[in-house]
Amino acid sequence: MERGNHTVTEFILVGFTTDPVMQLVLFVVFLVMYSVTLVGNTMLITLICNDFRLHTSMYFFIGNLSFLDLWYSSVYIPKILVTCISEDESISFAGCVAQFFFSAGLAYSECYLLAAMAYDRYVAISNPLLYVQIMSKRLCLYLLIYTYTGGFVNSIILTSNTFTLDFCGDNVIDDFFCDVPPLVKLACDVKGSYQAVLYFLLASNVITPIVLILASYLFIIAAILRICSTQGFHKAFSTCSSHLISVTLYFGTFLYIYSRPSSSYSLERDKMVSVFYTVVFPMLNPMIYSLRNKDVKEALKKLLKLTQPEV
Repeated sequence: MERGNHTVTEFILVGFTTDPVMQLVLFVVFLVMYSVTLVGNTMLITLICNDFRLHTSMYFFIGNLSFLDLWYSSVYIPKILVTCISEDESISFAGCVAQFFFSAGLAYSECYLLAAMAYDRYVAISNPLLYVQIMSKRLCLYLLIYTYTGGFVNSIILTSNTFTLDFCGDNVIDDFFCDVPPLVKLACDVKGSYQAVLYFLLASNVITPIVLILASYLFIIAAILRICSTQGFHKAFSTCSSHLISVTLYFGTFLYIYSRPSSSYSLERDKMVSVFYTVVFPMLNPMIYSLRNKDVKEALKKLLKLTQPEV
């Protein structure tokens, strides 16, 4: 594919370090984190599918969050592991496009899903008696379809606009995956129209879900303040605490990376922050939603009892 006066057929991913010892250390660290991510999210999905007590809209969304995290981490970590243990740091142009497309689609879908989960928590607290009727299977399915459709349609827009830029410099990506900031650094001319697309996607996929989440929590706070009993107050707050932690961690790092103008990008600093939402966050989510959740812990105990051999 022609880019300026050059033909770009592959990119070189710099990764984290060229020191062989540190590469081996990073390989072990990322392998352990990836294993924990796979086991944790798969276990949570299994518990939600197998235990009828978890067949509610809240756990339906949590299960889909784990599904997204499984694939989200798989977009990045296998390539990181290969780069750490081999001298081949290249990624083909098509491979870069594919990684970019799926990472953006899954990330945007997760933004919408966290917004849907906020609405679910609002209904659970403000209308507990009508919760099952309002959050019907049909509504949950529609919200999920919108989540994935919105995420991947916007990913198509971002990917098509990014990979029609003129990459007239070298092909070295100073990062561990194909992302907007390092690719913009390789472009010889970033037009205002591309910046407009980035701001549009930021507004529609990040800012809009954040506004919806904030609105939901304003109504949640108003509903909690109307609860007279201390026990009811703590119960209402506990149902939202896990989601609040996820939202804060995810959107905090996301906004830090993508809400700044390209002139202020610091690839070394951003690389470290990117590790958090691409690798660490998918690993932490199952812990956030299981260790703080009585129903999930009970389902896990039940599953462990069924799998233990009889003496």
